[in-house]
Amino acid sequence: MDGKEVLRIVDAIQRDKSIDKEIVFSGIEQAILSAARRHFGDDHELTVDINRDSGEPTVYCDNEKLAQDILGEILGRVAAQTAKQVMIQKIREAERDTVFDEYMEMQYQSVSGAVSRVEGGAVLINLGKIEGILPRGEQIPGESFRVGDRVRAIVLDVRKAGSRVKVILSRTHPDMVRRLFELEIPEVADRIIDVRSLAREAGYRSKVAVSCIDSSIDCVGACVGMRGARIKNIVDELAGERIDIVRWNDSLQVLVPNSLQPAEVEDVILCPMLGRVIVLVRDDQLPLAIGRKGQNVRLASKLVGWDIEVMTQTELDEQLDKTVEAFSSIPGVSEELAESLVSQGFFSYYDLSVIEPDQLAELGGLTAEQCEQIVEVADRESERVEAEEEAMKQAQQNQPAGTAPAAPVAPAKGLSDVAAASEGDDAPAEEASTETEAAAESVTESAASEPVEAASDPEESEDTAVVENETEVATDSESVESSADEPVQVENEVEESTEKQE
Repeated sequence: MDGKEVLRIVDAIQRDKSIDKEIVFSGIEQAILSAARRHFGDDHELTVDINRDSGEPTVYCDNEKLAQDILGEILGRVAAQTAKQVMIQKIREAERDTVFDEYMEMQYQSVSGAVSRVEGGAVLINLGKIEGILPRGEQIPGESFRVGDRVRAIVLDVRKAGSRVKVILSRTHPDMVRRLFELEIPEVADRIIDVRSLAREAGYRSKVAVSCIDSSIDCVGACVGMRGARIKNIVDELAGERIDIVRWNDSLQVLVPNSLQPAEVEDVILCPMLGRVIVLVRDDQLPLAIGRKGQNVRLASKLVGWDIEVMTQTELDEQLDKTVEAFSSIPGVSEELAESLVSQGFFSYYDLSVIEPDQLAELGGLTAEQCEQIVEVADRESERVEAEEEAMKQAQQNQPAGTAPAAPVAPAKGLSDVAAASEGDDAPAEEASTETEAAAESVTESAASEPVEAASDPEESEDTAVVENETEVATDSESVESSADEPVQVENEVEESTEKQE
């Protein structure tokens, strides 16, 4: 075997495949060793060494150097074919490892390519050296791709599959928004503006908290851009996903109201022991703070890293009274201790069941045994309340349609009920809907006497629902109240005209 030929092969493979020369030399040594074992059998100790400068191979059999003519016999036609196959396999493995290492370093980084084909909902994207896979579950809801479309995504995962490398891409991961901010906003790429936190529900809404090391720069305005040009490019890339940019603040008293924008917050109550924040808003701001199906408060909770419960002052007062009464009924808990627990943010049996006994002892001056008994009782009560709620849900599901549901007897559970309403789908909307239906019935009765006054323009109401979608409940309630007052005026006018005729 000519040493110059070996060096030429190594250089070509290193240049074309981007494989380290040492890996190629090792592959050739393994190939020659395989051919030597085929020639001598497995009874001999064989080693192969290639000079990295000259390329000349040397074979040792039982620690004795073999002559070059014997080496030529070893690398006969059949043995050479075997050596070639081994070398090809080693090179493929080295190439796979190189690609794997390259894309592992790019994990959660942005890549782009053209769609090569679509198979069963998954999109295969040509990334140059390899095809990336964009699964259906990692695509933004509602978007579709055609062959040839340019697609940008982030590298979510890299896996070895035999001799191949699978690169899994994602467009729904929160870091997708972060990488787009770095691409579209130079201040973010230069680390002048820092993306401190990010919460996302792909395809619907994202919240991004930013801060700036230079106080003279408006970090929110810089991200939005002139006439919204910068943020518009990001929104277009994310198929119209809504993006809220808020100013980061180390104080939760400031950050939480910022994260709940556009809702106006009246007060913020921190509960450090439970990692909870109670946010008080006006009645007209409650639907806006919670958001559609709880989306706004849910994203705000992810953004700040604390559980957020949104309620009005009236709801808070009612829940506090119920919670103090419920805690006071537990043996060993005085009214003063119950009020102290409530002031620290413990608003349900579940909250009390997870408290550490030593923390409870500090609050109430109790012994360790008393604290353990209180926690055990709270744990049992929490399980009882949960079982009753589950039974109530099952009863409602099994109830025949058209029958009135039985009035539930809700045990005192504290603010966890409000938390369920805040994080649930439509609890505030359901309450507003009940009031709207009751008012609508009164409007219908009044409309029978004066249909002209009660009639409303359907186009106007439809436009209002579209523009003011976040305050839809409040708008509907106001229109119902105004409509309910008009027939009263009509009846008064009829009575006055009757008196004049008499």
